[in-house]
Amino acid sequence: MNYYLIHIQYLGFRFHGWQRQPGVKTVESMVVKTLEFVLGHPEFKILGTSRTDAMVSADHSAFELFIEEDIEPASFLKEMNTNLPPDIRALEIEAVGPGFNIINSPRTKTYLYLFSHGEKAHPFCAPLMACFREVLDIPAMQAGADLFKGAHNFVRYCTRAGADTCFEREILVSRIKENTEYSASFFPEQTWAYEVASRGFMRHQVRLMMGQLIALGKGMICLEDIRESLSGKTSRPLRTIAPASGLMLKRVDFHNAGGMNHG
Repeated sequence: MNYYLIHIQYLGFRFHGWQRQPGVKTVESMVVKTLEFVLGHPEFKILGTSRTDAMVSADHSAFELFIEEDIEPASFLKEMNTNLPPDIRALEIEAVGPGFNIINSPRTKTYLYLFSHGEKAHPFCAPLMACFREVLDIPAMQAGADLFKGAHNFVRYCTRAGADTCFEREILVSRIKENTEYSASFFPEQTWAYEVASRGFMRHQVRLMMGQLIALGKGMICLEDIRESLSGKTSRPLRTIAPASGLMLKRVDFHNAGGMNHG
């Protein structure tokens, strides 16, 4: 058996998330279809590193390919990109050992949530950012983002949790900053990005965190409400969730892929 880590990026706007599901178009289903065509057979298995939601994009994600035959990375990468749809691109292929496991390997995930406020944005922004007509209190949102940093109980920031879900999570980075990483002629004059990083997130956790920050920016809640939501005193789910299309998996940093740190 051979093991390969394949790094990819995709625009999620027309996909129903990463994971294969019957009757809908997903990123994983398109990747599998392309692999079957390029390899000429279905005798392989893949595992993704992150199950992004419907309409969520990824500037850098990855999946592990398990296959008996050897592949030549350069030619295989070229064939993959020739046959993948235009909104999915393979970035790199690297061989990894049998000891590497994409699910359990130490890694850090960084998400960005792009947004603007105060005016209706150009329709072309829709796949990339959320646009809020209300004027948001950005300094208050920045203060709120800072409260998420560190280890907290995120039981209220999860949907459809499993019986063995660990709600204690450590947030390594949490900040709202002016967006300087992505630009387009049709973007509003000023746009913002919520950057958040952790070793793992629960289902809808980032969108629920962003939902709280939006509510804070609108004056619907205060900083104490966010502190209380992280106390673990109640498991009542939060109801304000940010739109999916503003969310992007910025990068996944693997700490032992192929014996190296890959960012």
